[in-house]
Amino acid sequence: MNYFHPHGTIATLESHLGWWLMLVSAAVVLVVVVLVLAASVRGLRAERGAGGSSPRDTRTGMRWIYVGGLIVPATILVLTMGFTLENLNATTHLTGAAVTIRVVGHRWWWEVRYERPGGIDSVVTANEIHIPVGQPVKVLLSSADVVHSFWIPQLAGKTDANPGSVNVAWLEADTPGTYRGQCTEYCGLQHANMAAYVIAEPAPAFNAWLAEQRASARTPDDPIAARGASVFLRAPCASCHTIRGTAAAGAIGPDLTHVGSRSTLAAGALANTRGGLEGWIANAQAIKPGSQMPRMYLSPGDLRAVVAYIATLR
Repeated sequence: MNYFHPHGTIATLESHLGWWLMLVSAAVVLVVVVLVLAASVRGLRAERGAGGSSPRDTRTGMRWIYVGGLIVPATILVLTMGFTLENLNATTHLTGAAVTIRVVGHRWWWEVRYERPGGIDSVVTANEIHIPVGQPVKVLLSSADVVHSFWIPQLAGKTDANPGSVNVAWLEADTPGTYRGQCTEYCGLQHANMAAYVIAEPAPAFNAWLAEQRASARTPDDPIAARGASVFLRAPCASCHTIRGTAAAGAIGPDLTHVGSRSTLAAGALANTRGGLEGWIANAQAIKPGSQMPRMYLSPGDLRAVVAYIATLR
């Protein structure tokens, strides 16, 4: 999450503005320190001398006040405002979105829905956003509960996700990679565990991923995984989560149709491994207290079967 190393058009513009602000601020502090020290030295010399100030000193002092207290600050502020407005205009008026994505903040995870031209796509995922490299992506941000803030530092600045309204953000990556993000508006107990990941990949790889995500979940061939599917559907899991192609149609938690293809669980709290899955299903509250994922009281055999089933959802 190092915003000093931008990897996209928007992030580069914002980085330039950030460097301008940092350098100007440092210069102002340096000048103020030098002037304070110079005034202190001059004051000491005056105390040791005859004392008093001449009319020439007064005129010089007034020039310093006009130049240093009015002209220079006004110039800096006008230039900064100009750079800021140019930056805002460039980062909020992109056109030709290759993809439009709806991102909805929940306590404490991100729901991600892809849109086709003219309608909503069937692709629904969570916490991980795939985008094509070198193409602008439009992100429609909202919240299902409280105010969240969506920030992928190396790709774009922060944009709030508010309940009852939609804010627009843009993402664009110039190099393939995985870019970590974070909710940056305090939203409750697990605010720190509300990460997001943007996976930027070449257009062919992105299109292949999108096609895979549109498919419904496959019926497992492995008998243990098949048993896990049965356990999943009769347990409370199916009332909270959706798995397309099955009877599970819950809308409380993340869509799990292709959860096996994600690299993390619980918005980055755990790696998506069998051990991580077992720990999360068995006692999520020990890992992420306050989340809506309850503790699941499954027998060891049923737990292993459910984990085997979820691992097939790729």
